[in-house]
Amino acid sequence: MLKACVLALGGGFLAQSGLAQEAVGDPEAGRKLAGQCRTCHGIDGFAKIPIAPHIGGENPAYITHQLTAFRDGTRVHEMMTVVAKNLDDTAIANLAAWYSSQTPVAALSASQTAENAPEGCVACHGVDGIAQIEDAPNLAGETTMYIDTQLKAFRTGKRTHDIMTGIAAEMTNEEIRAVAEWYAAVDFKVNPSD
Repeated sequence: MLKACVLALGGGFLAQSGLAQEAVGDPEAGRKLAGQCRTCHGIDGFAKIPIAPHIGGENPAYITHQLTAFRDGTRVHEMMTVVAKNLDDTAIANLAAWYSSQTPVAALSASQTAENAPEGCVACHGVDGIAQIEDAPNLAGETTMYIDTQLKAFRTGKRTHDIMTGIAAEMTNEEIRAVAEWYAAVDFKVNPSD
């Protein structure tokens, strides 16, 4: 798994350069739009339900990429596909600006040490679950169920990504569960923007 991540990481840096070209949005306009997101993701991006990810403090290019994928149908989810289909590029940029303006705060729990972090994941997702590259999500504090579900979706091809599809394809259920439990155990909160 580590070898696959290291090999794919080089391609990830090349792929993410295209994400850096995304439009810059207006955080205040995004805050107004975020009212429709608050039931699942919270107004500040701290998820309210276990099947929704925390999106507060995510990289704006990552949020833009995911919302665009839901809107265009290259990523499918029963709720997000419906929500995103009515978002134009400006609305997506504004939502990305709002949620990325929040500050993610993560710390290893008392039972965790950096040396025990999932080594195949830390180059992109960090020891504490805060993403190290633009096209990777924060995993800190996500529920075990959410991370497990996403990794299995990558493994089966239900969800695709240049890096994660190959990595997840090589993971066993036990490895997936171990990664999910590691990042779920990280203490996480979102500090609202001022």
